[in-house]
Amino acid sequence: MSHPRPPLFAPHGAVATSQPLAAAAGLAVLRRGGNAVDAALATAITLTVVQPGSNDIGGDLFAIVWDGERLHGLNASGRSPAALTRDVVLAATGGRGADPVAALGGAQARGPAMPARGWLPVTVPGAPAGWRDLHDRFGSLPFADLFTDAVGYAEHGYPVSTSVAAGWARAAALHEGLVGPEFAEWPRVFTVDGRAPRAGQRWRNPDAARTLRRIAATGAADFYRGGIAEAMAAYAARTGGLLTADDLAAHRSEWVDPVSARYRGHEVWELPPNGQGIAALLVLNILDGVDLAALPPAERLHWQIEAVKLGFADAHAYVADPEHAAVPTAALLDPAYAATRRALVTDRAAAPAAGDPERGGTVYLCAADSGGMMVSLIQSTYLGFGSHVVLPGHGFGLQNRGTGFRLDPAHPNVVGPSRRPFHTIIPGFLTRDGAPVGPFGVMGGHMQPQGHVQLVSATLDGGLDPQAALGAPRWYWHAGRSVLVEPDLTATAEGRAAVETLRGRGHEIAVAEEPGVFGYGQAIWRHGDGGYVVGSEPRVDGAAMGW
Repeated sequence: MSHPRPPLFAPHGAVATSQPLAAAAGLAVLRRGGNAVDAALATAITLTVVQPGSNDIGGDLFAIVWDGERLHGLNASGRSPAALTRDVVLAATGGRGADPVAALGGAQARGPAMPARGWLPVTVPGAPAGWRDLHDRFGSLPFADLFTDAVGYAEHGYPVSTSVAAGWARAAALHEGLVGPEFAEWPRVFTVDGRAPRAGQRWRNPDAARTLRRIAATGAADFYRGGIAEAMAAYAARTGGLLTADDLAAHRSEWVDPVSARYRGHEVWELPPNGQGIAALLVLNILDGVDLAALPPAERLHWQIEAVKLGFADAHAYVADPEHAAVPTAALLDPAYAATRRALVTDRAAAPAAGDPERGGTVYLCAADSGGMMVSLIQSTYLGFGSHVVLPGHGFGLQNRGTGFRLDPAHPNVVGPSRRPFHTIIPGFLTRDGAPVGPFGVMGGHMQPQGHVQLVSATLDGGLDPQAALGAPRWYWHAGRSVLVEPDLTATAEGRAAVETLRGRGHEIAVAEEPGVFGYGQAIWRHGDGGYVVGSEPRVDGAAMGW
């Protein structure tokens, strides 16, 4: 970034996310006496309206909450329809599955894959139940009060922000190639005269306003067991979907214990599988045995890239729904296992396989309040407007998280009934000796664990504040030996020399101009003199707001 932003210092509380109107909604809640969970929920609910390509009412949610004493994790991801089987997918796709999904990257994308659009990848939306469950446990203001801004923007409209408009245009172009009755509602709701709204153009979604009011009034009960659920099931039956009223009624969130890795005297926390947060922890476990700060730039980047490859190899091999497969989480995070993986790193670029441990568009936001409560929350429909299936008369699209399943019958993450797929969205949290430092996250599919690693390293190895850490040039490993870097990484002689050194070691380095591939992040750290220091993504319309 040629003109990096300074960090925000806030004495009482703060909210950071990728769209300013949503951040303002959360800040308003803090200022009228709500706590960090109230603010996070108001922000998250508003994001479904003001950044609909990245998340929606029909998406999933994960969160980590520091309640002032300890961490709590919420897995609010939905399960597949009970009628979804591997045979159903193969029959619907001519026995071959779809082309590999590039967004999942690496080993996850090998061989036939789940379709990315339409009904087959639709899983039960978990976000509305996640909002309710977070509020039931931690909220202080009335649940319905947290919907005020979201309903207002949906009903009366708002001017679309610049980065959101750019992603919207790409999704509209993609939608033109989708054929089937299930896709008919998307252009009515999400286009203006057949095209995506332009930056600054006012866009309304009155159907979503009505849906949000019903969720607010019923504590999401109408979404899973009432009129909204009935409408979803009927639409699926009419247009070839597998989702039923029973699937929706059976949905439940799960409170989980976050898992961690030690790094530079700190603890980095993620949620356990079915999410890919364990990949970031695997990488940090490997790198904790290497003094990155003492290495020259090329050597530092080489270690990070090679460790990321190893972390992803294991995550893609073992992460699945733990209710249906044994995921060796503790064994994968054992420091002794990390040492065996660290020993595989040589001075050459590699394409590693999974190890054998002993068995035993997304939006991100964070919020903090004056009482010390802090929230790390992420929600998504995935891959730019998700499935592109929109429920008529209700104004929201359904996620395509089932794209994360595998079609290999021997894989623990094989597609099947009533199970949760491999999930890319991951909230993070940093502590030191059990005391909170703060929430952080970097959204963006396969980039997310890599973004977590780079943000944590920039903070703890580089000594950067959260805004500077978010603005530092990033790199992205996709598969094989291919690595993309941001232009800023090659803007100095030192950076160009590092890139050439990496190429000499076998890395296939390319400079990418499109910022979206490198993810978008937010972070809030406790400040030593009280209050918070906050960073927000400089690559998009990110906003950090505090008081």
